[in-house]
Amino acid sequence: MKKLYLNNGGFEAVFDNLKESFGGELQITFNEYKLRVNSRWAKGEITGIRFEKEMTYLNFDLTFNQDVTLSVEANPFAPVFFAYCEKGNLGHSFGANGEIKNLKNGQSGIMSNSTAINSVLYFESHKQIQFSLIAIPTLAAEKTDFDFASEVKKRFISESGNYLYIGSENHEIEEKFEELKAIPQQGTVRYLLMNDILKEVLELEIAQHSYNYLNSFDPLVNFAVKQMGEIKKISNLNFSEIIAPVLFFKKSLQSRSLKAKYHLELEPYNQKLAS
Repeated sequence: MKKLYLNNGGFEAVFDNLKESFGGELQITFNEYKLRVNSRWAKGEITGIRFEKEMTYLNFDLTFNQDVTLSVEANPFAPVFFAYCEKGNLGHSFGANGEIKNLKNGQSGIMSNSTAINSVLYFESHKQIQFSLIAIPTLAAEKTDFDFASEVKKRFISESGNYLYIGSENHEIEEKFEELKAIPQQGTVRYLLMNDILKEVLELEIAQHSYNYLNSFDPLVNFAVKQMGEIKKISNLNFSEIIAPVLFFKKSLQSRSLKAKYHLELEPYNQKLAS
């Protein structure tokens, strides 16, 4: 088994580190990074893009020539990661001796780690693995009138320091990632379309998590792409607090005009990625 390590750093530093570990050619175009890997360890692509201060996105499409573990240095920015496995099987543990849990084809997961313990990823040899990560930084999140990052921090940063939730298959999330792959535009238009689609993925991820957490109460949740739908009223249960992040994203997307979109100023974001 090959053991690799990924140190923390800015977004570009992470890709430089990935290039050093896996080998390959790195291209950077309009805040979008693409590492083409062709080495004795693996073949495929690792792509990523940074979106201002709100989130970053990574996609892995690799086939390893032997079993590989990737130990990822704990991130001081304490991001919450929303993951989706498109193909194959991805193992994860907190620390080399921690319990290994698997994210399988079609499953999504939510992970946070605010401790000094590394996250370890496990890849099987000669099996293609495709998975995506959306990272929301939470370290500087402070509760204002309403702030999405602070809500994510409250729900997914646990007192124990690490948290991992693995959900069931969700066809709406699968469709969103298919839309993401099909975007033909380049530059600003591509950036804006990707931003909106990834936010819709986050809505679905959080809604699914809330639904599964409350499934013993039998709530009815509609995971439609354009409209969250209605939830049955159950006495003494505050659903507005549970799905507040979802409604916040919907409101922010609906209120953004087309004119504002195409005059958006893009600022570099040096978010550190962990896993």
